[in-house]
Formats: sequence, structure tokens, C-alpha cells
Amino acid sequence: MDAPFWKTKSLAEMNRQEWEALCDGCGKCCLAKLEDEDTGEIYWTSVACRLFDESECRCSDYANRQKKVDDCVKLTPENVPSIVWLPETCAYRLVNEGRDLHDWHPLISGRRESVHEAGVSVRGMVTAHEHDLDDTDEYLEHMLEEAP
Repeated sequence: MDAPFWKTKSLAEMNRQEWEALCDGCGKCCLAKLEDEDTGEIYWTSVACRLFDESECRCSDYANRQKKVDDCVKLTPENVPSIVWLPETCAYRLVNEGRDLHDWHPLISGRRESVHEAGVSVRGMVTAHEHDLDDTDEYLEHMLEEAP
């Protein structure tokens, strides 16, 4: 049996379908993060992007997200290594670092729900959407103790 694509290809070698399949659907990328300007430390919040669909744990307008959300970060093979806030569980990060996917990853389990069942997604964690907040200080009320 052939090895799965994520074990044989670098991120740059993946085609679009493989790249998209690598996303586990955790939704962590869609949470607002705050950066301490002095230390560079990243603080996670439970505030989701305005396009984030909590029930599906997905972007409600994925194809147009960058046109509609100015600070939406599109992951690419080039920027994955430098994005410090990518979660330890992120498949893009794992593959980039030469590590294997977790058992709950949909490519391993064969089921999209496995990421939620494993408690690794942000499903049920969102306390606000960015359009609900009037200014940056309000994000502080939604700061998490640790990265999700």
C-alpha cells in the first residue's frame, strides 16, 4: 500500500485538493488572537471571525474570505513555517515539521466529526464574533487562559 500523501509530499508539493484535505476543521485559525507589542507573546481569545460558522466549525464564505476579512491569514507552504500561532495540533504545522497527523484527524479517522469528538476543535468555545465587539479592549474580556 502506498504511503499517504502527507507522508510523501512537502506542503509545497501538494495539489489544491490535498492541501485543503490537510485542514482538520478545528476552527482555531478563525479565533482572534492578540499579540503583546512588547514581547510578541500571542494570547488567544474566544472571539471568532465574523464569517465563522460555529455549528459547522468552518468559514461561511471560504472562497471570498480574504476579500471580506482584511486580516484573514491564508496559509501557504511559504508562510506556515513563520506563523507562530499555529496550534501544536495543526496538520500544516505537523507536516511542515516532519511529524505525523493525530489519530483524530479526518484523513486518519475517515470522519470529519472526529476532531470535535476528540475535543480539539473550537466548537462550543466561541463567546462572541468580531462584529459583536465595538473596540479592541473588549477582546480582553474573551481572552483564554491558554491556547485552545
